[in-house]
Formats: sequence, structure tokens, C-alpha cells
Amino acid sequence: MISRFNRWKEKTWFKTITNIYVVILSVFAIWMLFFDTNSLMIQRELQHEIDELEAQKIFLIQEINKDRAALKELNRPEAMEKVAREKYQYHRADEDVYLIEFKDSINPQDE
Repeated sequence: MISRFNRWKEKTWFKTITNIYVVILSVFAIWMLFFDTNSLMIQRELQHEIDELEAQKIFLIQEINKDRAALKELNRPEAMEKVAREKYQYHRADEDVYLIEFKDSINPQDE
């Protein structure tokens, strides 16, 4: 067993691996990649979360722009009346409003 170890000690790859600087550097690299609070795994997760948040930000900016356009449109009295009539079924005092529902537009749960 000792003779086998002595033969390994003479090989250059064994000398390189057992060099104290290589051992310390290897331990440090493994520690930083896997066990540290800023490890590679955590950095990947954080980058994935940043990408998701940036996509959400773009979506929300588009929604804000749509809402701004809708608000500009609602500043006109005719548009406001149209939305009130179509969405909320408002009507004038001297009007009768009839809602016509077709059989295919009624939810089966409502029956």
C-alpha cells in the first residue's frame, strides 16, 4: 500500500492536486459556487426572478397606456354616456331599456 502511494507521489498530476494552493483554491471555489449566501444557484434564481419582474413591468406599462387612452376617451361626454349605457345599463329617465339575451349567451349556471 505504501509503495503504491510512493508511486503516486512521483507523478506530476498528483503533485499538482496535492499542492496546498490548489487544494485551498479548490475548496474556496466549491464553497463560493455551492455553499455561500451568494452562490451560483442563488444568483441564477435571482436572475430568473428579475427577468419575470421585467416582463411584468413591460406588461403593466402597456396596461397603463391602454388605461390612459381609455381615460382620454372618457373625457368626452358622448363616450362616457356610451360606456354607461353599454357596460352598466344606465338609461335616461324617459327611456325604457330592454336587454335581449340569446339562449347561447346565457350561462347554464344562471338557469
